[in-house]
Amino acid sequence: MRYYISDLHFYHKGMNESMDCRGFSSVEEMNEVMIERWNAKVTKKDEVVILGDLSFGTAEETNQLLERLNGKLYLIYGNHDRYVNAKGFNAFRFKWIKPYAELSDEKRKVILCHYPIFCYNGQYRMDEKGNPKSYMLYGHVHNSEDEVLINRFIEITKSTTREIKGMEGEHPIPCHMINCFCMFSGYTPLSLDEWIEVDRRRRENLTQDVADGTRKPEVFEIDD
Repeated sequence: MRYYISDLHFYHKGMNESMDCRGFSSVEEMNEVMIERWNAKVTKKDEVVILGDLSFGTAEETNQLLERLNGKLYLIYGNHDRYVNAKGFNAFRFKWIKPYAELSDEKRKVILCHYPIFCYNGQYRMDEKGNPKSYMLYGHVHNSEDEVLINRFIEITKSTTREIKGMEGEHPIPCHMINCFCMFSGYTPLSLDEWIEVDRRRRENLTQDVADGTRKPEVFEIDD
């Protein structure tokens, strides 16, 4: 099984105390909870694609962290993955480290980048039933005001119609961008299908938030 997750920020005290306000009593507790939830889901045979900002720790701290995480690991590095170029960092736990990648997941193209890509490769590809054949998975923006702007872009794009090659008449523009922010999944790596479901449910709540004037992070439990 292949899983995806972004912006765990191990060892990053600021994520707990300010920006994300994660609510742990300490950064040590945050680290341990995230490791526990990761390993409860991921086996040694599973693959995990990390969409950036895995660790804010030193090279030595990150080496120790990687020894404790299950799975075959792949890193799309983010702006806070500074350990990658630090002296003493051991990259042996990663199958590869890249800024961008395109993978196939159950016959669907997956575009992977730490930063959201608004016009991604394969965006207009759909199967004969009209289901998307491409998804853009990103991180970086957490649940910030930047994510609010991205959500606006997605809604505007989906509500805009145009002629699409191979189809008669005008159709809504496909836009299947999913923020794999760790707090949206309860700090647990998820499969593509699980992220699709989390994103669907989160967007339903965003629509309700607009109606009642509120907006807050949502965490959804996924049944195994």
